[in-house]
Amino acid sequence: MSTLQEGSKAPAFSAKDQDGNIVTLDQFLGKKVVLFFYPKDNTPGCTAEACDFRDNYQGLKAQGIEVLGVSVDDEKSHQKFIAKHSLPFTLLADTDQQIVEAYGVWGEKNMYGKKYMGTNRTTFVIDEEGNIAHIIKKVDTKNSTAQVLELLK
Repeated sequence: MSTLQEGSKAPAFSAKDQDGNIVTLDQFLGKKVVLFFYPKDNTPGCTAEACDFRDNYQGLKAQGIEVLGVSVDDEKSHQKFIAKHSLPFTLLADTDQQIVEAYGVWGEKNMYGKKYMGTNRTTFVIDEEGNIAHIIKKVDTKNSTAQVLELLK
């Protein structure tokens, strides 16, 4: 699989959200989308990132920007994560790893010398036509929204 680049067409997807509703990328044509991939619900870095988007959500919406989070956790896990942290945006349950694979963010990780496969934290900004406008590979979890807005200036 080729690596996605800025300017590429964003891979189409269809996945269940936290409530079991099917969400597709096509539903957001005409809007900018922040598609953020994160490793796991309710872990420190992922919580910091999600809460930063939560705290700035109204400002993003006011600029016509939709926020979608993606992890390989299931709907039930997403429901708990949303409830615990009052997250106002949709989380997609990519339990079959199709979206993480399509976006090239599933790969080998290393923690404390142990190698395993997982989601590499990455944020994609998708434009109104469904093209990848920006890719953030070094996500600052506490300032994710500022990173996105800086690119959209």
